[in-house]
Amino acid sequence: MAVNRHSASRGFDIIGDIHGCANTLIRLLEQMGYRKVNGVYQHDRRQAIFIGDIIDRGPRIREALHLVRDMVEHGSARIVMGNHEYNALGYCTRARSGSGKKWLREHNARHDRLIRETLEQFDAHPHEWNEFLEWFYTIPLFIEEEDFRVVHACWDGELIDKFKQLQGGACIDEDFLHASAAIESFAGQVMDTLLRGTDLRLPEGTAITGRDGYVREFFRTKFWADAPRTYADVVFQPDPLPPEVARMELTENERKQLISYPLDAPPVFVGHYWMEGEPAPLKANVACIDYSAVKYGRLVAYRMDDESVLSPDKFVWVEVDRPEQPGYSGTEDSIAR
Repeated sequence: MAVNRHSASRGFDIIGDIHGCANTLIRLLEQMGYRKVNGVYQHDRRQAIFIGDIIDRGPRIREALHLVRDMVEHGSARIVMGNHEYNALGYCTRARSGSGKKWLREHNARHDRLIRETLEQFDAHPHEWNEFLEWFYTIPLFIEEEDFRVVHACWDGELIDKFKQLQGGACIDEDFLHASAAIESFAGQVMDTLLRGTDLRLPEGTAITGRDGYVREFFRTKFWADAPRTYADVVFQPDPLPPEVARMELTENERKQLISYPLDAPPVFVGHYWMEGEPAPLKANVACIDYSAVKYGRLVAYRMDDESVLSPDKFVWVEVDRPEQPGYSGTEDSIAR
């Protein structure tokens, strides 16, 4: 793909949620010109940036983690934390005495199901899994460059500034993890907002049953909506709002809860939201690059150079096909653009 860029600058390839689709990731990297050198994928002029959610759901979680960590440790990639890495830390960390619970993240049926494939694939490699859990602490919550920003779900400048002042950087530690178990705390708000996004409560007595069967009384909202008037103007999730709810006007209090991402801010990249269709910017300086790879969608990257206005021409992707027969090992091997 032809790229216009200053010869002195380094290009960045921001890659969406992988969720254990290691074979697809390899094909996408190779399509973008990355080659294996001494066992690690590298590019002589570009660096990959992973948007988080390397684990859970997919068929090759262990392989994906090794590939990504090797790239990060050798400087050919960077990464931000996804909510699934954060969830894994909570799920596998014992709560402190006096908290009234055994684990930071409750071991209930829903949480067990979300992490099941990851734990199963590491069942014979417990030492490796413990090393990856330690590595998760070294993953920043966000990347902030002069020309662009990267965060898993939502860029909240106020929260990020306070976090940097408190933590002295972009990473959490074990104390912050424990503090974040209380959702109403500052730590809980940081992890929930940056890694899961913003939401609004549905009107009294209204609930949505998602495609995953989970009943929600909240809906996900855009952090970049310009002058929104109705619920339809701010909703941002795969599951639609009931039409009568979508038409409802936002109250003044609800508008105050929304975050605004100004048009003059650097481009920001997020994952997390299970997009569908043809990859394109959400607005001139906001792009989501999660296109549901593990649900047989696309594994997408945006090839960022030094542009201040994002372009649909800078997206590249790999199609993910369904297996054609039982036992088929290439569930995520089909390549497209």
